[in-house]
Amino acid sequence: MGKAMHLTGSFHPSQRVLLGPGPSDVPARVLNAMAAPTLGHLDPEYLALMDDTRRQLQTIFRTANELTLAISGTGSAGMEAVVVNLIEPGDEAIVCVNGVFGTRMKDVMERAGATVHAIEVPWGETIPPERVADALRAFPRARVFGIVHAETSTGAHQPLEEISKLVHASGALFLVDAVTSLGGLPLEVDAWGIDACYSGTQKCLSCPPGLAPVTFSPRALARMDARRSKVQSWYLDMTMIRNYWSADRAYHHTAPINMTYALREACAIILEEGLDTRIARHSLNHRALRAGLESIGLHYIPSQSLTTLNAIHAPDGFDEALIRRRLLTEFGIEIGAGLGPFKGRALRIGLMGSSSTRRNVQLVLAALEIILSRSGATSAAASIYAS
Repeated sequence: MGKAMHLTGSFHPSQRVLLGPGPSDVPARVLNAMAAPTLGHLDPEYLALMDDTRRQLQTIFRTANELTLAISGTGSAGMEAVVVNLIEPGDEAIVCVNGVFGTRMKDVMERAGATVHAIEVPWGETIPPERVADALRAFPRARVFGIVHAETSTGAHQPLEEISKLVHASGALFLVDAVTSLGGLPLEVDAWGIDACYSGTQKCLSCPPGLAPVTFSPRALARMDARRSKVQSWYLDMTMIRNYWSADRAYHHTAPINMTYALREACAIILEEGLDTRIARHSLNHRALRAGLESIGLHYIPSQSLTTLNAIHAPDGFDEALIRRRLLTEFGIEIGAGLGPFKGRALRIGLMGSSSTRRNVQLVLAALEIILSRSGATSAAASIYAS
């Protein structure tokens, strides 16, 4: 009887402070938007909302690309959509691998039938432009070049501008993973010559997971239109999805209506704050967190760290899983574990979107001081805010 009561009763999740690699905290405005009445996916009111959301995403991506929209699926669906629409079996591609998501991009490209040449560096490092130049010379038939802007697994922040110039000079399309950077870090799709870019809603946009913002340049669109074969995925075929998002409104699939409400509201919050102001907030809170962590002897993994995701070496003599468990059970704070070669050896602290606040910085630092029985972190952070 007790089990049956549990299965048929309401579910009441615990209130957490989400400071992991995602999802981030979701504002009440966004959650309330999801509770609005569901419309049909071809209802004129919903179609107008889609257009509004597209314009918002263009502003946040900083692009005039007409083909800018939200794929029905998480960030990984955005990755697959970009790859399978721009790669045909037999194509050559170059992918930068310095963590989980560069590895995943390579895997997706291989599944799409490409011969993939990897530029690999140790996890936590960034890709030097000279390595890119060497690869482009070695593989002149590469039709696409993929790279992760914000490697969530290691916290590494990859500079893009110089690499973009090299890629364009070679004639390849420039593909960028911006899952942990869109809405939190400088990202200039048009100014940096990015041909295809994808993200997710649950990171710096502070929307529940479920949609993948993507944008395609006119060069990428021309590549799609010149395909010799059908796109590998029916569901992610942009030749059909873009007709649903265009004036034709050709039915393709039933969009996640209420998730679009949420994304539209999340984008509105970003634009009300101001994109530059939001990016500056992420930078300030990162600097304060870093000062606090380093004051108690914790060290960052990457030499060029993201402001949105802080990856640190686990302190010597401590069980990182126990640290995370105590943060969750005693303080209600979620942070992330290390992945790949950093499994069991790292902690990942996200400061993304609505989770990137002074209060959260001071909260997690104070909790870590208690767990590690050290002092100085909160005062070090306070000095950053005071300056």
